[in-house]
Amino acid sequence: MPTYDYQCAGCGATYDIFHKVREVKEDVICPQCSSKEHVRLISAPSVSVKASGRSTPESMPPCGDASCCGGSCSMN
Repeated sequence: MPTYDYQCAGCGATYDIFHKVREVKEDVICPQCSSKEHVRLISAPSVSVKASGRSTPESMPPCGDASCCGGSCSMN
């Protein structure tokens, strides 16, 4: 389930709630003052990146190897 960030309209506390995409207003309660009045905040998505098998600059041969300099090899 996704996490959504909220700010309490009563006390100003920020908190996160795990729930389905459809928000049920009664389910969002401030943990500090128990208010049901809130504002949903915009938060950055959580993203995980896996290695794609492509070469990294550390695994590429040094530019002294003329066959790879200037993007002429398949590693760039």
